Amino acid sequence: MAMQVILTQDVDNLGKAGELVSVRPGYGRNYLVPRGLAVSATVRNKNRLDHEKAVIERRVAKERASATELAGRINGMTLQFERMVGEDEKLFGSVTNRDITEQLKKAGIDIDHRWVQLDQAVKALGKYETIVRLAAGVNATLKFWVVGKDK
Repeated sequence: MAMQVILTQDVDNLGKAGELVSVRPGYGRNYLVPRGLAVSATVRNKNRLDHEKAVIERRVAKERASATELAGRINGMTLQFERMVGEDEKLFGSVTNRDITEQLKKAGIDIDHRWVQLDQAVKALGKYETIVRLAAGVNATLKFWVVGKDK
């Protein structure tokens, strides 16, 4: 049996903010509602949906505009990470999405580490690119170098 919820934020593979969608009860009750991504679709909430659609659309547009500005700043950046190197130019340690967000924070860009779409930790020297998902439909490409560090 499905549960109907009204999305308050865009959710990947489910819908956009303000839409009325059907989900499994556990997903709605245990994930969407507690995280503020949706509200249950009661009669009262359905009546408020029309009013809130306009509010949600303005908020999403504002978030998208700030994300687009942030994407422009990130697209123009190239970060450099210095790491100790062992034999065959293998790194002691690695470069992770948390390392990238810490370096971005030093550059004045404060984002969540989960937004950096790094498939796996970087463990070799070289030039890399990764996608940073800032908002629904707004992605930035971040370039970074991993270079050897003198002992």
